[in-house]
Formats: sequence, structure tokens, C-alpha cells
Amino acid sequence: MFKLSDESSAVLRLAQPRARRFLPGLAAGVLSALLAVGLLAVSAWLITRAAEMPPILFLSMAVVGVRAFALGRSVFRYLERVASHDAAFAQLSELRLGIFARILPLAPAGLARTGRGDLLSRLVRDVDDLQDLPLRVVQPVLVSGITAVLSVIGVWLILPAAGLALLCCLLVALGVGTLVVGRLSARAERGLAPLRGALADEILDIIENLDVLTLFGALDARLESFRRLDDRLRRATLRRALGVGVQSAVVSLSAGAATIAALVWGVPALGGGAAGVTGPAFVVIVLVPLAVFEVFALIPLAAGAWRRVRSSAERVASAVPLEIPREIPGDDVAEATAAPAPPASGPRLLELDRFGARWPGASTPAVAGVTLRLAPGDRVHLAGASGSGKTTLATALVRFLDYTGSYRLGGIEARDLPQQDVRRLVGLCEQRPWLFDDSIRQNLLFARDTATDAELEAVLHRVGLGAWTAERGGLDARVGERGALVSGGQAQRIALARALLADFPILIVDEPTANVDTEQGDLLVRDILRAAAADDRAVLLISHTPVPDDLITGRVTLD
Repeated sequence: MFKLSDESSAVLRLAQPRARRFLPGLAAGVLSALLAVGLLAVSAWLITRAAEMPPILFLSMAVVGVRAFALGRSVFRYLERVASHDAAFAQLSELRLGIFARILPLAPAGLARTGRGDLLSRLVRDVDDLQDLPLRVVQPVLVSGITAVLSVIGVWLILPAAGLALLCCLLVALGVGTLVVGRLSARAERGLAPLRGALADEILDIIENLDVLTLFGALDARLESFRRLDDRLRRATLRRALGVGVQSAVVSLSAGAATIAALVWGVPALGGGAAGVTGPAFVVIVLVPLAVFEVFALIPLAAGAWRRVRSSAERVASAVPLEIPREIPGDDVAEATAAPAPPASGPRLLELDRFGARWPGASTPAVAGVTLRLAPGDRVHLAGASGSGKTTLATALVRFLDYTGSYRLGGIEARDLPQQDVRRLVGLCEQRPWLFDDSIRQNLLFARDTATDAELEAVLHRVGLGAWTAERGGLDARVGERGALVSGGQAQRIALARALLADFPILIVDEPTANVDTEQGDLLVRDILRAAAADDRAVLLISHTPVPDDLITGRVTLD
């Protein structure tokens, strides 16, 4: 039996509107369904009774009832749609905010194991699917259940045998159509969301690396992998559709069986004295099951929607757990009680002693036992083979990962400082800096939104991009999505310009030469160190390539 995890249950609680919002739509839905059943019952009674040609006075109440039920059904159906969707969409907004509030402490290190396309699918498609919980699961089940119970009671009051037959047919439809036949599509429905995520990840990977795949002749193989994923998704969708079709057939057969049972039990009782039923009442017990099963058909659909919602909740919960992994630091230091911010200068601005860190879920540390001192004006080259933990060290220094050992800034332990204060002191230029699909100006301004154009042009000159910016038309030139319109070296220089604008006393530059050729790499390293050292800031240059001795003041090598 499937059991929801605590994380999934918490996500589902976020998706379900509170009673104050949910109950008006539920009440309108119940009234609409009951009026639909009542409309058929009263119409059947009116037509049959009118065939007996009684005085018109005996039919006036039924005539008014048909009009009232017809109008009321439409009005309450409209109100149910408005109220239930308003509640679901309002809750969806709160759900999105809640998901992002939970995901912010995890980014970026806590999301490293989830592909970008898959993560996008979880945070967009799967979160949107959670609105089906109130609209297509909870409310339809409650509306159908209440309507079915009241209808069985009404038929039983007319003819107990017919009411019992209707109840049995409803139970058969529930058991066979929902519990048994639903197993045909249950596995397919649970697999749809992961397959959509994998397909989105594959599409994004192919699009982002289309030029490389084409150059090395690997595009056809990746497209074949994409076709296989798409075929699996198509087959899962067809299996789900097959299950839904069989469920609808079972419900329709059960409705017919209930009608036949009413005929079998009703005909002998027709006109049978005090214990019998009249002609109009007989028509009512025969036709009411058709209206009841029309409403009851929502329950099998709700079962399928529940499986999709449950799968989406599991995927969202796996990306956004209730508890932050212990490798991700929690910012428990309140601003009011935080230690004073460390000074931006001093004999030892940054000190590491037996420093170590690991990624979430890893069984062993990615880096351990590092001892390092950085004072103002120091330019230290951190080297090491691939996999030795250089990037992990940089990630932990800006507190995206927690650490072991000691990490002190201005003599104060980093975990005793608010993370915001740490990141005001320590800046990171990543190996693949993120550039937004906007102008050069906007890509710089978010580092210091008060900077003038003159200050932006000055910092671009410092990193060797002054002439290049002028050739491209100035600060309004666009850089493309993720910097697609600039080279790797230019992207690194723009990232360095942002770091200089932010004025970090300590600057960590991670593999700046990874995306450029050797000649441009040497020039880039020189420009980075000279530009960064001009303000007497400390620089930790992480690179697996050699750096001339005249550019640095120290070296550290990771095993």
C-alpha cells in the first residue's frame, strides 16, 4: 500500500485551500449536483403524471419545480466554478511562494543532483498539477459521495428494494471501476511526471549543447535517446487513457444495471396497493440512477487525478525537502543577536584551519584538512587535480555548503555570522558565470544598482572590456541567454567587473581559464589579478593551470 512521506503530505497541505475558501465552492457543487438529480426526477414525474390528465392544479408545483431546478442547477454550477477555481488559484499562488521559500535555502548546492530541465518541470508543471487536488480530487469526491448517499435514501423511501439495488451498483462501480480497473493506469499515471521531467531535461540538454553535438557527430544518438523517452511517455499516456476508458465503461454498465434492477423490482410493485408504487413514482426510481451515475462518474476520474497529484507532490517534495540537509548551512543567526561584522582589513582577514566540506548526500568529504591564511593584498593560487575539491572549497567559503574545522573572518567564526554578512565580505566568480539575457548595463547593475554609467564604463576598462564594449554599441549591448553572444573570456571579465562593483574585500575566482584558449587564459589571469589587487583586496585564484610567480604571493595545492 502506498504511503505518503511527511514531505509529500506537507506539500499536499499547502495545495489544499483552507476551509474558509474551500467550503463555498463545495456547497455550490453539492447543490448543483442535487438539483441535477432533482431536475430529472421531477421532470420524469411531471411527464408521467401529466399523461394521466389530472387537473392542472395538481401539476403546477411540478412545473415550477422543473423551472427552479433547471435555473438553480446552472446558477449553482456557475457559482461552484467561480468559487472553487478562485480558491484553487489563490492557494496555488501561496503554494508557489511556499515552494520557493523552501527552495531558496537549498540553492545552489542542494539542487546540484537535479537536472535543470527536470527541476524546471517540477517547479512549473508539477506545481501546477497540484491545483487538481481541490478541483479534481477532494471536491468531486465529496460532491459525488453526498449526492449518491442522498439519492439512495430518496429512492429507498419510494421503494426499498430499488434503493438497495442502486446502492449495490454504486459500490460495484466504486470497487471495480476505481480500485480494480484503476490499477491498469495507476503505474502509468505515477510514471508520467518523472517521464515529463526526464524529457524536459533531455530537450534542454540537446538545445544547450546543439553546436557541440553537431560538431562531434553525436546529435543523432541524442535525438534517438530523445525519441525513446518520448515513446515511453506516449505509451504511458495511452495506458492511462485506456484505464480511464475502462473506468467510464464500468460506470456506464453499473448505471444500466441499476436501471434494470429498478425495473425488475419496480414492475411487481407497480400499483400494488398501499405497499406499491404509482406510475410517476415508478418512473422516478427507474430514471434517477442515470442522473446519479452521471455525478458519480467523477469519482473514478478523481482517483486518476489523485494518482497524478500524489506523484507530482512526491517529485516536488524530493526537490524541496522539509528539512534542509545538514550539508547546507542554515542561517540561524538573527540579525539582532549576531556578532559584529568582521573588519575589512587586518593581519589575517581569512583563516582556514583543518577546513573540510561535503556535498549533500555524499558519504565522504569532497575536501578536508585545508589550512589557509589570506590577508589584504594577498594573491594566492589554489591548484589541484580535477576532483580534488577546489570548487567545493569555493562553494563552502561563500556558505553555500556547511564546513567542518574552522573558518574565521576577521577573527570571528563564519558560522557565527549571518550568511548575508559573509557574502558581503567574500565574493565568488564562478567557472561558468551566469549572465542574464539582457544588456551589459543590467548584468552589472544588480551588483550595485546605484552605479552610474561612468562607473560601469570605468570598471569595464579595468577588466579589459572598455574598447570591446564601445565596439558593440555601449552598455546597451545585449549578452544573450546565459551569455550566448559573448565568448567565455568575455563572460569571465563581465563577472569580474560585477565583483569589483560589489567591492568584496575577499574575491574567489574559480577556474577563469576553463573556457578560453591558453593565450587568452594567461592574459585573463593577469588582468584578473591586477584589477583585483589594485584595491588591496585578497584574491584566491582557483586554477589547475600554472600561474607566473610574479602575479601571486602564495600557492596552495590540494591533494
